[in-house]
Amino acid sequence: MIYRPDYINAINPFIDAPLVKILAGVRRCGKSTILEMMKEELVKRSIAKENIISRKYNEMDVDDKFTAKDMYCELKNAIDGKGRCYLFLDELQEVDGWEKVVNSLLEGSDVDIYVTGSNSKLMSSEISTYLSGRYVSIPVYTLSFNEYLQFKGKAVSNAKDLIDEYIQFGGFPIIGIGNFDTQSAYQIVDGIYSTVITRDISRRHKIRNRDLFDRVVKFIIENIGKTFSANSIVNFLKSEKRTLSVETIYNYIKWLEEAFIIYPCQRYDLQGKAVLKTQEKYYLSDISFKYSKMGFDNKMVAAMLENIVYLEMKRRGYDVFIGKNGTKEIDFIGEKRGEKVYVQVCRELPADSTRETDNLMDVKDHYHKYVVAKDNLAAGNDNGIQIVHIADFLLKESW
Repeated sequence: MIYRPDYINAINPFIDAPLVKILAGVRRCGKSTILEMMKEELVKRSIAKENIISRKYNEMDVDDKFTAKDMYCELKNAIDGKGRCYLFLDELQEVDGWEKVVNSLLEGSDVDIYVTGSNSKLMSSEISTYLSGRYVSIPVYTLSFNEYLQFKGKAVSNAKDLIDEYIQFGGFPIIGIGNFDTQSAYQIVDGIYSTVITRDISRRHKIRNRDLFDRVVKFIIENIGKTFSANSIVNFLKSEKRTLSVETIYNYIKWLEEAFIIYPCQRYDLQGKAVLKTQEKYYLSDISFKYSKMGFDNKMVAAMLENIVYLEMKRRGYDVFIGKNGTKEIDFIGEKRGEKVYVQVCRELPADSTRETDNLMDVKDHYHKYVVAKDNLAAGNDNGIQIVHIADFLLKESW
């Protein structure tokens, strides 16, 4: 088990606080392992092992007959007479009504509760009725580049040698800790993808036309990092002599978001200082999803660099937007606690153009601005705009 200290550090302030700690992210991103790390953390704090109680509610362990009441009774029996207990409840989305159980335990028992799930409903308004003000959400992502280096046992000095590998393989921990060839790695990722699509979306939402759903998902994956709308998908399907309503496509997109296959990135108007409701983009929770469906192609690298930077900004707690500044676009604006960072991403710095820096030059404020490129010449400063190699940017402690 390789330590992921960023998540332990994020959870530590809330140990023994009367809050449910909710860890949510795409399947196989490492949530269960983080729970194991937290158990070790509690043991270090002299918590008796018998007071640390773990349950995993995956599909193999929970059938249709297992109810929220069964869950509550079983957990009550497990903690009875032990004093303060620490509950680690994994993949809770499989149990209907879990939030009522957690609320009842939080109110009526001496417990500290940690839960994980692979569906964003764990973090949505649907749980606010029962856990209003009594939970903290900690999003979990696949491996950052820094974590990838640790999983591979490589020093930071090898970063530029490993960045191509990271771009090609993505950040699922099972890939990072293994030594797979490209085909085997993508087969593993395709298995993760198929589980999410089948179990978390198709079956849960009773999708009848799976072939049409798969075609819509493929369109979205093909267009990651590009602007498209539900109407553009409708028109695309019409060109293939298929029919689907805009409402259905919106549902498909929402379900992909809930299962953490994609993340939305809204557009922010710098001049109007407002978030726009149109022309948002989507990014994958891990770039390897695209390769597992379409194979790896060097032509994809530019878009995948953008995806990698987007995820790194999310990991670091930024609210991330696409910047609209008049007719110009800035790839990303990150906002966190009143601070901003502006980022342009490109594969190579254009030799005969300053377009990457021009877009940032027009932003007249004092916040940090970066051009990030996978270009060995990417280093320097242009009128306050820092030009950095993608590996250096991902490993930089702060922006």
